[in-house]
Amino acid sequence: MSDDEDFNDIAEAAFDLARGGETERLLRFVDTGLPVDLVNGSGDSLLMLAAYHGHADTVRALVKAGADVDRRNDRDQSPLAGAVFKDYREAVAALLEAGADPDAGTPSARQIAAMFDRSLGAAD
Repeated sequence: MSDDEDFNDIAEAAFDLARGGETERLLRFVDTGLPVDLVNGSGDSLLMLAAYHGHADTVRALVKAGADVDRRNDRDQSPLAGAVFKDYREAVAALLEAGADPDAGTPSARQIAAMFDRSLGAAD
């Protein structure tokens, strides 16, 4: 197996851990050198996947590790917009506490909240 194949396997495992909210295991990858802002083929970061799947503890841990809270994917969607769309309020709160911009991306988290008549909390 080549180094590229090894890295791809590690990256896919990390994306799965982010989707699954397996914070401790994911942080072991980050702590040993995996870029905290690693993105998949769609431009989704580890933080985006954790937020979109409602894993607030994983969101907080990735932010603490230095993840870019406003990093948008290839469709210009932010982690905050993903969490608002899925109505994961604890993940939304964690991202807002970390300084995520409710107006970043297309559509923005603020636009999604308005579309679904949801609150962004203090950022409204």
